[in-house]
Amino acid sequence: MRAALLQICSSDQPKDNLAVVTRMIGQAAESGAEFILTPEVSNCVSTSRRHQNAVLQLERDDLFLKGIQTAAERYGVWISIGSLALKTEDVDGRFANRQFLIAPDGKIVARYDKIHMFDVSVSETETYRESDGYRPGDQAVLANMPFGKIGLTICYDVRFPTLYRRLGQAGAAVLTAPAAFSPVTGAAHWQSLLQARAIETGCYVLAAAQSGQHNLSEGKPRATYGHSLAVSPWGEILVDAGTEIGISYVDLRSEEVEKAHQRIPSLTHDREFHGP
Repeated sequence: MRAALLQICSSDQPKDNLAVVTRMIGQAAESGAEFILTPEVSNCVSTSRRHQNAVLQLERDDLFLKGIQTAAERYGVWISIGSLALKTEDVDGRFANRQFLIAPDGKIVARYDKIHMFDVSVSETETYRESDGYRPGDQAVLANMPFGKIGLTICYDVRFPTLYRRLGQAGAAVLTAPAAFSPVTGAAHWQSLLQARAIETGCYVLAAAQSGQHNLSEGKPRATYGHSLAVSPWGEILVDAGTEIGISYVDLRSEEVEKAHQRIPSLTHDREFHGP
């Protein structure tokens, strides 16, 4: 299966971002991609809660989601929307950070709400409190595709190997890790974390990323690291998109997953232990 990773720099205007992404989906499909992946918060990168409340929608009303479903059906491809920022009906008004797997008929096959919230102080000037605006999910998600089973994760999840191990032990062949990674932590940890998750599970890890300085109409400035990566089940970097906006391609081979599991069958070697 040929996969395409879309590296974009979303603004805080969902309509504009949809136009960019649908055009890139068409380009990827015409180049032979059967599975197309977009980054985290593809529809809207924003640091303003006020602006998000003005432009975000509930899932059932979301025009970005509907547009991608239409594109999947038009081109006959599988699409992972890395995530959408969506309104919810939660009483506290927090949003969902939700990934979607769309089939070639345009139907939603799976949804995954990001479990781990990015609540960190990277430096004195760079602080994030994702849980202030987004409510975390609590359900790991595995879905079926023609290539094999796919486990869905998002960005900060990559620092929590237990989630990936559970998905690998449940039969995943591919793990998604769409992201809007901080430039500071990205430079330090992004590649190492993704390689580790691939090596530990013997799965392909596909990580489409936001990249660059985002054009925001209000709120604090926001920049993201880029470097969309595809990592083999043996931990090799198959694709590194650098920081440029564009499309990267990788051919997935099921025999590579099987080979990795045969060579190092660590997913079957768990043992109980005591302490600390």
